[in-house]
Amino acid sequence: MAWKYTAYAIHNSAKIYFEKSQPTSFNAINHQTMTHVNTQSKLKALLSQLNSVIVGKSEQVQDCVACLLSGGHLLIEDVPGVGKTTLAHALARTFGLQFSRVQFTSDLMPSDLSGVSIYERASQSFVFHPGPIFAQVLLADEINRASPKTQSALLEAMEEKQVTVEGETRTLPSPFFVIATQNPHDQLGTYALPESQLDRFLMRISLGYPDRAAERSLLTNGGTQGDTRTVVDTLPALLTATELAQLQQQVLQIHASESLLNYLQDLIAATRSGSWFVQGLSPRAGIALLRASKAQALLSGRDYVAPDDIRAVMVQTVAHRLHPISSAGRNANAQVRAMLDAVALS
Repeated sequence: MAWKYTAYAIHNSAKIYFEKSQPTSFNAINHQTMTHVNTQSKLKALLSQLNSVIVGKSEQVQDCVACLLSGGHLLIEDVPGVGKTTLAHALARTFGLQFSRVQFTSDLMPSDLSGVSIYERASQSFVFHPGPIFAQVLLADEINRASPKTQSALLEAMEEKQVTVEGETRTLPSPFFVIATQNPHDQLGTYALPESQLDRFLMRISLGYPDRAAERSLLTNGGTQGDTRTVVDTLPALLTATELAQLQQQVLQIHASESLLNYLQDLIAATRSGSWFVQGLSPRAGIALLRASKAQALLSGRDYVAPDDIRAVMVQTVAHRLHPISSAGRNANAQVRAMLDAVALS
C-alpha cells in the first residue's frame, strides 16, 4: 500500500499545500496512471485538431472544450465573420456528435425549434416530426435576432434536457450541448437575452479578431486550401458519445480541497458584498464555476483543482451573470478581473 499525496502551488507562490488521502495500492496507482495518460493523449489530440481550424485562438478553443466537458452550454458573442459558426461545427465533428444548426431570425417560431405534429391521412393520426433541437449539438446562430418568445423556447431544453410539445414531454439526445452565437447588442435587429436565459449558459466567450500572424495564415491558405467549411466537413471524429460521457465523469471526480473551496467561497461572497456588483452569484453559478474549474484542471493534466484553474475560467463563467455597480466605470469582464486581484487567498 502507498499513501497518495496531492500538491499544488497557490497562485504561483512558493508555498506548497499537501493533502493526504486514503492508502492506495500500487496496482491501483499504475491503473490510474495509464488511464491518466490515455485521457491526456485524447484531450491533446482534440485540442490540436480544433486549433488547426480556429487559428490563433487556443485559449478560446480550450474554454469551449472545458465547457463541453463540464456538461454546460456555451454562448459566443462577437461580430460576424470571426469564426463562431465554424468553431461550433468543428467541435461537433471532432467530438463525433450529431450536429444541427438553426439560423435565428425575427420570424422564427418556437415550433420551428421543437417540432410539430402533422396529421397523416394514411394512418389517420397525428405524427410528431422532431425539430432541429433534437440533436446532440445545437447551434443557435445569432440567437439575439429572434424574438424573446422564441429565445425562451430553449429554457426547458437547456436546463432539463427535454422539451414539452402539445402537452407531451420528450427527452433530448444525450449529450445535449447548445452553442449559441450572438452579435453585439448595438447592432440593428437584436433582442438582448434575459438574465434567466443568460444564466443557463455555463460560459460566454468572445473570439475577437485574429492576430497578425494568424490572419496572414488565413489569407495565405484561404486561396489554396478551399473553403473552411469544406475543411471542417472532412474532420475525423476523435471521440464517441460514450467516451465523452466518460470524460465528463472524470471531470466530476477531480478533487477540490477544503482550502480551494474556501477560496471559491471567498470569491462568491465578494460578488455578493455590494462593493463590486449589483447582485451576486447564485448557488447555481457557484456550482458552474467549480465544474468549469475542474474541467480546466483535467485539461491541464491534473486530478485536482488549483486556484489558478478558478482564475483561468472565472471571467468566462460569471461575467455574463453579473452587473457592475454604477460607480465601477468598467464592464463586467474588467470588474471580475479587478475583483479577482483584490480577493486574497485564504
